[in-house]
Parts: sequence; structure tokens; C-alpha cells
Amino acid sequence: MQRLSLTVLFFWLVLPTSAQSLAQQLVSAFHAFETHESLANGVASLTVINAKNGEVIFAKNEKLGMAPASTLKTVTAATAYYTLGADHTFETTLYYTGQIDAAGTLKGDLVILGSGDPSLGSDRFPGTTDTVLLAAWVRAVRAKGIRKIEGRVIADDQLYNGQTAPRGWTWQDMGNYYGAGVSALNWRENAVGINFIAGSSPGAATQIGKTTADLSYLRLVNETTTGNRGTGDRVYAFSAPYSSRIYLRGTYGIDLQKTIYLSLPDGAYDAAHQLQRALQQEGIELVGTPTTTHLMHLAGSALPSGGTTIHAHASPALGELIYWFNQKSINLYGEALLLAMIQHQSEQTNTRDGAEMLQEFWSEKLALPASELKITDGSGLSPENRITTNALTRILASVKSEPWFANFFESLPTYNGMKMKSGTISGVLGYVGYQTSKDGTPLVFSLLVNNYNGPATPMRQRMFQLLDVLK
Repeated sequence: MQRLSLTVLFFWLVLPTSAQSLAQQLVSAFHAFETHESLANGVASLTVINAKNGEVIFAKNEKLGMAPASTLKTVTAATAYYTLGADHTFETTLYYTGQIDAAGTLKGDLVILGSGDPSLGSDRFPGTTDTVLLAAWVRAVRAKGIRKIEGRVIADDQLYNGQTAPRGWTWQDMGNYYGAGVSALNWRENAVGINFIAGSSPGAATQIGKTTADLSYLRLVNETTTGNRGTGDRVYAFSAPYSSRIYLRGTYGIDLQKTIYLSLPDGAYDAAHQLQRALQQEGIELVGTPTTTHLMHLAGSALPSGGTTIHAHASPALGELIYWFNQKSINLYGEALLLAMIQHQSEQTNTRDGAEMLQEFWSEKLALPASELKITDGSGLSPENRITTNALTRILASVKSEPWFANFFESLPTYNGMKMKSGTISGVLGYVGYQTSKDGTPLVFSLLVNNYNGPATPMRQRMFQLLDVLK
């Protein structure tokens, strides 16, 4: 009888926990999460909805504007699918102006015309690498019988008025590969790699070894020192669009063997510079120096009218670009897609501001207030961005019925056994994505944390433990 009573008592104690609804479990788990000492001066927001019927399962601080970091990329990607279409491609053409004489001399210029392709020269796709494209362009020039060019190699980046960085980006970010500016003619994701040679002891000066591309037209000011063993890469580059100098500061671990990537101050110019070098290496003489339409405009000159196309390159389709955009969180792709959407919309609405375009789009589609989408860029790198977890979750839920959703879903990385996009900038961590609960309910969730205390790794683990409740 006593054993039976103990058994009944055991089930009485266990039943309330095991039989709790998902909503009840989230209430308990989120309370423990937000009252942790790491959030004594910070704030967390979580929204979870049933993707099948839109029912809110849990929401806390869901209407509070939060810095989203790279979780914002899901909004940009979804909007790009809706606005540009899954099959959208960017075309880059090579053409020449003037005439070719009987001796094979081009009395004119060779022009690379950009349309905003973020993948031009990128090594993420077999057909877009810089070596593949440069070889194709050289072949196209030779096929026309051109042996000498009396003009220049010009990179036409005028569609977006040259290279720029979105407002709100910080000085510390812009010089590094993840803070590369964007233009109508991007090249190798507007980044370049540098190999350092560590000093003989910590504190000693480093030396610059090889670079992944010729940068003879730039001045690299190396102020980095050798770091202790195990300290890794703490190198930061400082530059801005059109800088002629790049300052390299920080430490490079004494035992480190890593290529450090920084942003190109002018990707379009680098494309023209590299094409000129490739042509010269193939014995084609050039009289002029490489330039861009932006630089020509500053000098008071313009492109000659007309031209003959000799090569056209189409980018991978939008879905393939978005795959890498989300998988590797490439900020340049977000800014390029945002500019492409602005260009597309401006032909109909004259909208020239990305934040305004995104706000108007989702206000019309989902009746989301503009105050829930205060956006300054397309990638989330700006710490000035503010978005609610309510908006993020509603947007992600809305795409589930679209024909391109499978590709969108596949583009999301897997963390903690869950399909979700992460976001990380100083003091900010976030995860947004999809999960099927134990009882088969399809869930969409958004979890953002701002101004937390302590290292990022323990906070991530606490966030994962909270999200484990959804499994």
C-alpha cells in the first residue's frame, strides 16, 4: 500500500511538468532566461507562432524595437524574392567604344558595364571567379583582333553613382571584408586577402607577405604587432570608399597562419586594374590607365556614347545568391540586393531609400507598422537598425506558402540542430527561423538579445537552451 502511494505521488509530481503546454514551458524557460545576471542591463525579446494558423504561442517584448544584427538578412532575402523574383540575374557586359583599325589597334576604350552583381569575381561559384572572368574577357578582346588599345579600361559603376557604404556602418567595420562597400560593379566581393609574417616575439612588428591580388595602386600602412601564442587574428583594417591608404592595426598571433581579408576601397577600379594587367600579360598593349566612370565624373569627363558588346556574363540566379547570403552572412550581398530592389521599385514608385522601400513593402503586405521596421541597411551590420521580433516572425511565416520557400529555407544555416539565421554584432545576438515541435506543430520564432553582459559563447548556449523548448 505504501509503495502504491509513493507511485501515485511520483506521477502527481511529474505530471504537471510533462503535461505542460508549449506555451507554459516557454513562460518558465523565458523567465529563467531573462532574469539571468547576463541580462541585468540588457533586454531579450522572443516571439513564437504556429506557422499553420498564425496563432501566437508565446510573445514577450515582441513590439520592442531591437537591434537585429544579421537576422535582418532574412527580411532582405524574403523581400528580394518577392520583388525581383527567384530567377532574377545580374548581367555584366564588356564592350568597346571607337573603331578597330586594320593593324588591330582599338582607337577607343574597353568598358566593363556593371549592373550590381554581388558575385562578380567571387570564388563561391565556378563560373564567377576572377580568373575565369578575366580569361573570358581577354579571349573576347583577342577574338575581335585587338592587339593594342589606345584608350583606357573603364569600369562603368555609374548605375548606383559609385561605391558607397550604408549610413550607420562604423569606422571599425568598413575597412574589413565584412564591411566592404557596394557599387554597380562589385569585384571579388570587394575584398582582398593579406598574408602577414609574424615577428620573432610578441610585441614585435609584423611584415606584410603576399596579397591575393595586386594592390600596387594602394598604400598599405602596417601598424600591426605580433600577438601572443593562441591569440589568433586581432587585425583590423581602417579605410573607407575611395581611400588610397589602408591602415592595418591590431595583433597577429605568433603561431597564426591565416590570410586576413579586408575591403577594397573601390571594387570597380580594382576590376579595371586587374583586367588591364591580364591584357598586358597576354601581350596586348594599353596606352591609357584604368579608371571608373565615377572617377571620370569627378574629373569632369564622361563615357563616349555607343559601343560594341563583346562579352556578356549573367550572374547565378537570385536563389543561389541568397543561399550564400544567408549561409555565410555576406553583408555585401544584402546591400547589393537592397540597391537592386530600390532600382526596380524606383522605376515605378520613385522610391530611392531602402528603409522606406522595406517599410512600405511589408506595411502593404502584412500591415506591419513602419515603426516596427526602422532599417538603415540590407545586411544588419549597422547598429542603428531596429526591428521587432513580431515583425521578423510574421515575415518569416508569410513566406512559407511561396513557391520559392524551399530554397529560402535551405539557405538558412543549421545551429543547435535547428534551421535558423544568426545575428551577431557588439552586444547583440539573435536567432530567427523554423522548428517543428514534438507534437508536429510547425513553428516560426525570433529571439533577439541586446546589451547583454559577458562573453558571447555562454549567452549563445543559454539561447540554445531556451530554443530547445521548441523541439
